[in-house]
Amino acid sequence: MKSMNRRGFFSGAAASLAVLVSPTVSAQDARLLDPSDWKMAAFDQLIKHHYEVKQLFDVTEVDDGSVFFHMLNCLEGLQVGFGIANDKIKIVGALRAKATVMNFNDSLWEKYKLGESLKINDPQTGKPATRNIFYAGSTGGAANHGHKGARHGDPAEEDSSIRTLQARGVQLLACHMAIRGQSGFLAKKFKLKQEDVLNDLQGNLLPGVLIVPSGVSAIAVLESKGHFGYLRM
Repeated sequence: MKSMNRRGFFSGAAASLAVLVSPTVSAQDARLLDPSDWKMAAFDQLIKHHYEVKQLFDVTEVDDGSVFFHMLNCLEGLQVGFGIANDKIKIVGALRAKATVMNFNDSLWEKYKLGESLKINDPQTGKPATRNIFYAGSTGGAANHGHKGARHGDPAEEDSSIRTLQARGVQLLACHMAIRGQSGFLAKKFKLKQEDVLNDLQGNLLPGVLIVPSGVSAIAVLESKGHFGYLRM
């Protein structure tokens, strides 16, 4: 990726990630487990729809945005190389475990100082990110590479932001189990009630993100019942 040094990104973020976004949670508070939070009806449509090609990306780490470029590359290859129409393709990104934070909107990144905690700097400012730098498209960010389009120029110059990928039909999933774990850490750090933090996190996901009971279980269902091809990132 051109807009961020990958080695610097990992060296800064690795130590903080394991603490902040651990997917393990305590079962002591049953109020934190509410099946109504899960977007099962929409998830069921992913399983039942007869797309010509179904590709699942299993994402567990926060990287420099490369995972979204791989999703873009898959789309471009299927459409331009294999001649498959966009509406015949479904790409799903299961952002679970540590990667769940990439599902959070700007307000959460700012409120809970996620960039500071994760040692992730905003490439526009050089300071700890107070916005989701992976979501931005034309406004810039880690995943921004203009709007040329791979079919018209260098694939590396294509916009692989989350927002642009969603506009092309990519579906992101958020692991409820991981979000519960994150809510516990953040509640303790900011001296808040975990239930309030959990509601805050779940209420401020990026547009269109589907909450599933757990990322690993959703992956199993997508593979076995939805016949999605699996790719670990």
